[in-house]
Amino acid sequence: MSKSLLKKDRKYLERCLKLAAEAVEAGDEAFGSVLVNDAGEIIAEARNRVNEKTILAHPEIDLAYWAAENLSEEDRAKTTMYTTGEHCPMCAAAQGWVGIGTLVYLSSAKQLGEWQKEFDLPAAKIHFLPVENIIKNIEVRGPDDGDLLQKIKALHVHIWSKK
Repeated sequence: MSKSLLKKDRKYLERCLKLAAEAVEAGDEAFGSVLVNDAGEIIAEARNRVNEKTILAHPEIDLAYWAAENLSEEDRAKTTMYTTGEHCPMCAAAQGWVGIGTLVYLSSAKQLGEWQKEFDLPAAKIHFLPVENIIKNIEVRGPDDGDLLQKIKALHVHIWSKK
């Protein structure tokens, strides 16, 4: 079961929002993510690049690859992934296989689906599941219920209103 966000989570989620805004400026969907080590340092970051690469170019996938290539198994377990949206099943599996210990997200997949319905967007081609149903033994915090949640929704709405 997901837990409420901690006070320390805000600054990392604000960076994720900036990355999501960069993605929107590039004509992509509003997703951004960072990896934070146990010393509280951002060690890697990524934004959605679906328009530049392939449909699979989610920031969480990029960060899972980065963690697998640059961190020991022990360090990955102490690392937190912060992201603007709860993982899709592909990204959840990547985080699980790599062993990144904690996930913190702004909006849930359920919320994103509800927002998409407001804009009559087509349903996703896959079923979204709570990340806890995919990744075993992971700490999860989210979604937010304050101003950061409204900011990520506004970024999504901005890109969708152009379609």
